[in-house]
Amino acid sequence: LVATVMSNLGLKVAMRANEIEMIETKVGDRYVLEEIRNGGYTLGGEQSGHIIFSRYATTGDGILTGLQLLAEMKRTGKTLNELSQVMQIFPQVLVNVPGVDKTQVDTDEAIQALVKQAESELAGTGRVLLRASGTEPLVRVMVEAADEGTAKSWADRIAVLVEQRLGL
Repeated sequence: LVATVMSNLGLKVAMRANEIEMIETKVGDRYVLEEIRNGGYTLGGEQSGHIIFSRYATTGDGILTGLQLLAEMKRTGKTLNELSQVMQIFPQVLVNVPGVDKTQVDTDEAIQALVKQAESELAGTGRVLLRASGTEPLVRVMVEAADEGTAKSWADRIAVLVEQRLGL
C-alpha cells in the first residue's frame, strides 16, 4: 500500500498487523502515483480519500473507489461497518500556523527539540508531523496520539512555539 505521511497512524498499525507493506510518500497524488509506478504497486492513496487503483486508473476516482468497496463487501459478505473494524483510527489534531517563515521549520533547534520531546513521550502510541505547506504560506503541525487530549496538547504547544520562533 502506498500512502502519504498524513495517513492516520492507525492505518500503519493495521497494515503491519496484516503483514502488508506500507510505503509512505510526501503529500500529494503525484507522489503516490510516482511511487506506485516506481515500485510496481497496485494500490495507493491519500487520507483525503483520493485512492488510486493503478490497474484501472492513474488518478483518484471516487466512483471507482466506491465500486471496489462494494465488490469487497460482496466478496466477503461483510458490512461496511465490519470491514472498517480492521483499523483503529488514532485521534489526529492538525494545527495550521500562518504568518511564519516556513523555510526555517526544519532547522530551528528549539522547535526540533520540542518535537523530539513529544515524539519521545508518544513513542509507539503516537507521532508528530511538522511540515511546511507546499501550497500555502504556513506550517502544518499534526500530532496523533492514543487520546485526543494528548494530541491536542502537543499540537498546541508545538504550534505556539512555531509562531513564536518563526513569526514574521
